[in-house]
Amino acid sequence: MTEEIIVEMQSAIEDELKHQVNRINEESTKIFYDMISYHMSWSGENGIGSKKGKRLRPLLLLLCSSLDGSDKNWRHALPGAAAIELIHNFSLIHDDIEDKSDKRRSRSTVWVKWGIPQAINAGDALFVLSDMAASDLIQNYSSEIVLKSTRLLHNTCLNLTRGQYLDMISEDNDNFSLGDYWMMITNKTAALIAAATEIGSILAGKDEEDQEIYRQFGHYLGLAFQIKDDILGIWGKEETTGKSVISDLITRKKTLPILFGLEKGGTFAKRWREGNFKLDEISDLSNELLKEGGLLFAEENVEKLSEMAIKMLQIISPRGEIGDELFFLVDQLLKRES
Repeated sequence: MTEEIIVEMQSAIEDELKHQVNRINEESTKIFYDMISYHMSWSGENGIGSKKGKRLRPLLLLLCSSLDGSDKNWRHALPGAAAIELIHNFSLIHDDIEDKSDKRRSRSTVWVKWGIPQAINAGDALFVLSDMAASDLIQNYSSEIVLKSTRLLHNTCLNLTRGQYLDMISEDNDNFSLGDYWMMITNKTAALIAAATEIGSILAGKDEEDQEIYRQFGHYLGLAFQIKDDILGIWGKEETTGKSVISDLITRKKTLPILFGLEKGGTFAKRWREGNFKLDEISDLSNELLKEGGLLFAEENVEKLSEMAIKMLQIISPRGEIGDELFFLVDQLLKRES
């Protein structure tokens, strides 16, 4: 098995993203363009050649658009791949503001460098650019397929706002439950990954029954992906994740391990409810949650949801090199340390 097709797709995705973002590259707004270029990791300190994010969503879209065994037409889907990555990055800029996150991919966030108003505007620009990118699909697909894909993107964006609402209210809501958590991540991480796989199937000309299987594949993968993020947000290595591993505890984010610890009602829950954590307490707090089974519970859910995602992928029964690469990609994502 070779990873050449993945490398080729990743390079093409980057070129398409730069093509779409270049719409705002004008002399009068050069600094504005620089903000977005910086966020996309194309420029600035440690920019070129550093982590640009995983580009997971556009990669999944391209792979799913080609799972019939033919890899010749995935380039036709590139505008759709760019659209979904631009949506992801618009949401990241806004999330960083709303979560008061000062680091992303081991660098200062856009709002830290240029201020909150300019960061909001940069996020808005990425949102509009995603819509413009999606409209470019008309070059290779019927208007019916393009309309269905763009409607799905718009509905997904609405779901993202629902999920972010639940995320923001969770921090001060003592009644936020595991059920609320599943609704939150279904509308955030899982929604966008499911949109990527489903749009890939739409562009591949699959029927509605198959499209639903592709959606479920992305849905379960997205849930597992988010819980893995929850684990890394407490027990990951900051130099690997590019994010502070104390932020989820300091900001009182209601991630899956934390909610498990709260429902268990032990030492972790008691200290959590007291609040006002000091930095030197975070290590003890995460160790207590580990002892009470928070990590094990989260890992068990990753395993269960991963099995569901793979089951859907087996139903799809992808053929050839593209299929092999998709199975490999799923395996690598769920074993990642960043």
